[in-house]
Amino acid sequence: MIGNPKWFERRKYGGWGITPKTWQGWVYIGIMVIPFAIFQSLPFWDNLTRLIIYGIWMLVLIIDILSIMKNLDKDEREEKIEALAERNSTWAMIAVLLAGILYQTYLSAFSQTVKIDWFLVATLAAGTIVKSLSNFILEKKDL
Repeated sequence: MIGNPKWFERRKYGGWGITPKTWQGWVYIGIMVIPFAIFQSLPFWDNLTRLIIYGIWMLVLIIDILSIMKNLDKDEREEKIEALAERNSTWAMIAVLLAGILYQTYLSAFSQTVKIDWFLVATLAAGTIVKSLSNFILEKKDL
């Protein structure tokens, strides 16, 4: 779309996404962030207009970044490293989510009320469903 994958590399340290590797990547980030920040700080628009512009701007930015990420050049070693890093981070997140649910269950048992954050449970359930569907679909494909 707007950004060129040659301007970026995958983010290796500090999260997911992309990191600029050329000056053009930094200019792209500036062009996408600075006008938006200026628009949000000016008092000329009502909240609904701000919300609509924010939604459209974020949608364009997310679609463009996903397009860049999909088209990044990666060799086989980088793909394996990324897959292992994603797997390891997923296991860590699952462990923390489970610990949170178990802690909330423990507190609920002593207070005799149900105080469980169902978004945590839904997150684990969604992950389980996505993994199951992925295994089902990918086993049928010739990779």
